[in-house]
Amino acid sequence: MDCFIVKEEKNSRHASKAILIENPKSLKEISHETSLKILKLLSSKSMYPAQIAKELKLKEQKVYYHIANLASADFIEIVERKEVRGTIAKKFRAKAANFALSFDAEWKPFSQSIEMDKSLANFLNPFIKDAGFNARFVVGSPDPHGPFKAYARDGHYAIELGMFLGQFCRNPHNFAVMLDVDVKREKEMDNNLVIFGGPVTNIVMSEINSLLPVRFSDKKPWGIISEKTGKKYTNDSIGIIAKVPNPHFPSSSILVIAGIRFLGTKAAVMALTQNHKQILQTYTGQKSWATVIEGFDLDGDGKIDNIEVLE
Repeated sequence: MDCFIVKEEKNSRHASKAILIENPKSLKEISHETSLKILKLLSSKSMYPAQIAKELKLKEQKVYYHIANLASADFIEIVERKEVRGTIAKKFRAKAANFALSFDAEWKPFSQSIEMDKSLANFLNPFIKDAGFNARFVVGSPDPHGPFKAYARDGHYAIELGMFLGQFCRNPHNFAVMLDVDVKREKEMDNNLVIFGGPVTNIVMSEINSLLPVRFSDKKPWGIISEKTGKKYTNDSIGIIAKVPNPHFPSSSILVIAGIRFLGTKAAVMALTQNHKQILQTYTGQKSWATVIEGFDLDGDGKIDNIEVLE
């Protein structure tokens, strides 16, 4: 069974392979300073006792003594044998770079996910639950479909969100993404859903559009209408992030990430993945919540690189 020591630093975790010491009595074999020096040396490279003696400036007989003790306690192992002047020389290495002693009798499942701050964890519930992804991504079909025979150009932005969410949860058992045209066919509306794209390019989004506190207009010119302020937004780089109950299954939720055009969807993804602390300042657990985002190209390279919260 493989074991690892995990070191947590801010927003990252680092792991190094280790061996779990089950017999505390074996610790006496590394209590000697010379044994520790040899074990440390062998954790970085494999060596013959003669090489160890030369490296540490010790007598070979003393090295053999400590090697025998370390081997009997299962700290080191033989990796190579060769004949030298009629005798067999053995090359050793440490079995691991780390050794750990534990008295815990109740080992719990471990997730390598990074802990979310409270506001994000609250917002992403129930899409992430018990460190597992508990939803399905729904992206618009790239083929002409729906009443407007539209094709989606923003489904690839789900990859960016998926990579962001992957920091906080395990991979799901089922395939995590599906096309909007397959949702009804596979009866997936009872899941928590993460919907990408507006109602023109995503027919699942068109079914819940009227339930959003910030919704898309249902006819040209396409735009976003705010129920709270009555404003209508029409710029291509404007998008929304919304969370609402699933109208068909109240125990499930729907997260909407969509734009007037694909640029707006990109702006919304950037807002959630890079500026969630800013955009979630008004989210306090409301059942129905939305925010309007606009993306900007500040460095003039033709790509959105900054976002602003409009409401």
